[in-house]
Amino acid sequence: MSSFSRRSFALGALASTTLAACGNGIGGPGAATIDARVDSTLNFMYNTYPGTRDLANRAAGMLVMPLITEAGLGIGGGFGRGALRVGPSTVDYYSATSGSAGLQIGAQQFSSVLFFMTDEALLEFRRGPGWAAGADIEYAVSDQGDSLRAETTTSLAPVIAVNFAQTGLRLGATLEGIKYTRIIP
Repeated sequence: MSSFSRRSFALGALASTTLAACGNGIGGPGAATIDARVDSTLNFMYNTYPGTRDLANRAAGMLVMPLITEAGLGIGGGFGRGALRVGPSTVDYYSATSGSAGLQIGAQQFSSVLFFMTDEALLEFRRGPGWAAGADIEYAVSDQGDSLRAETTTSLAPVIAVNFAQTGLRLGATLEGIKYTRIIP
């Protein structure tokens, strides 16, 4: 006789949401697919948040992650694929992986763009075998549907992150980090 407890249900749900995060809707790993998703994401961002065009024009490069999927129940993780653009050209492809631990439950998906505002920040990112988002990154947040708020300190930061188009719900208080790694699609 098999008993199905809440603990086994919770562990099964965590395993399935973590595995589901790996298949985040980007499609196949092909460069053309990633580039098409990046183009679509940038068009959406520019149309929804017109102020991001100015950031893009001033940036030395942009890492565009069209879709990052995160899920968690106590412990969590996330995954996404994207491209590094310098000017209009894609120069490299990257994956983003994240881990979190703490009081959390739920799943969410969102798009993310990292604006490298200095040549030095872009060079440091490209030189490393993997780059972890840390204290030197500033987040510009959307406080209304059609505007993006960036503080004066944000505009002076070497790296500015813009996360948008969130779907889903993830609640809790966690410690988490995200690592970007160069990939060959």
